[in-house]
Amino acid sequence: MFSLQQKEYFKSLETPFYYYDLELLKNTLLAVKQAAGSAYHVHYALKANAHPTLLAPIVEAGLGADCVSGNEVKRALECGFTHEKIVFAGVGKSDKEIAYALDHDIFCFNVESIPELEVIDLIAASKNKKAHIALRINPNVDAHTHKYITTGLEENKFGINPYEFDQVLDKLGSLKNCRLIGLHFHIGSQIQDLNAFKNLCLRVNEINQWFIHKGYLLDHINLGGGLGINYQEPDTAAIVDFESYFSIFRNFLQLPLQQQVHFELGRSISAQCGSLISRVLYIKHGINTHFAILDAGMTELIRPALYQAYHKIENISQSDSSLTMRYDVVGPICESSDCFGKAVELPETKRGDLIAIRSAGAYGEVMSNRYNLREGVQSVF
Repeated sequence: MFSLQQKEYFKSLETPFYYYDLELLKNTLLAVKQAAGSAYHVHYALKANAHPTLLAPIVEAGLGADCVSGNEVKRALECGFTHEKIVFAGVGKSDKEIAYALDHDIFCFNVESIPELEVIDLIAASKNKKAHIALRINPNVDAHTHKYITTGLEENKFGINPYEFDQVLDKLGSLKNCRLIGLHFHIGSQIQDLNAFKNLCLRVNEINQWFIHKGYLLDHINLGGGLGINYQEPDTAAIVDFESYFSIFRNFLQLPLQQQVHFELGRSISAQCGSLISRVLYIKHGINTHFAILDAGMTELIRPALYQAYHKIENISQSDSSLTMRYDVVGPICESSDCFGKAVELPETKRGDLIAIRSAGAYGEVMSNRYNLREGVQSVF
């Protein structure tokens, strides 16, 4: 992954920092566009990584933006995404955020409840505007992923359940400043079993037909995102098999030809291009466990603490792998959960060695925080 020149350069930098491979990002975007073809509209999920330098090639590739906050909508506009390609999702949009999105004539609000519909209609009326609406539907499809990143089951807080459909349509009939243009679905994140997307297609077919029979042949069907990556093999699987992903929808999605299909991909686009680079502060030898204590912690990458997520950890200072040891790789934060990996096999490691935590280009820097009054993490390209 890292050349000798890069490793030498890293030695000169203050750690911790995020390193991003923009060439890999551009190649990933090319693969996405080739696999999606002209039939599908792809929006990039800014929640995965909203760094302006990363967003520039995504804008250049012609993708739209999937936003889940008013500030993400603002960032998308500032970075060059056109307003007609910006989708605003999220279960708790504030009045201020809705007003901002309306002022900038975004493509669509993905709406998750009747109260949200009422608020959007009220704010749109005050501005003499008509808001374009897609209903976020809860299809009750199990994504077979971590419970914290599953979003399509009935017990989740997201989306409108089928038993509410008639009530929602009745409400829409009384709202003069909302125009229903589509349906939106999203079942979870880091999905690696493509059968979950097949099951989604089958449910979308059923639900779409229900709306058509009610007289609503809608222009747009948004299938969300959730495609996972290979955290175990970040080099050999640097670019996701987008062709197999989109083939699922080509084979199992049955929609009238006039309906346009949208996707919201985040992790699968940006994750593999990013690594968190850290230095070893101390090696602490216990009775049964050796600890490699880094200058990066859960404040820089919270996924292992929050989701028990796996990231491949590499010592990029030591090339001799003939002598290895197992380490609990931990950070400096005053929490026992501040651990990147347990019993990680590494070359014998010493103070000052550089450690790379891979596949961190999504839900890494964007989730970093200042707990313990940490300095904040920097970005290197």
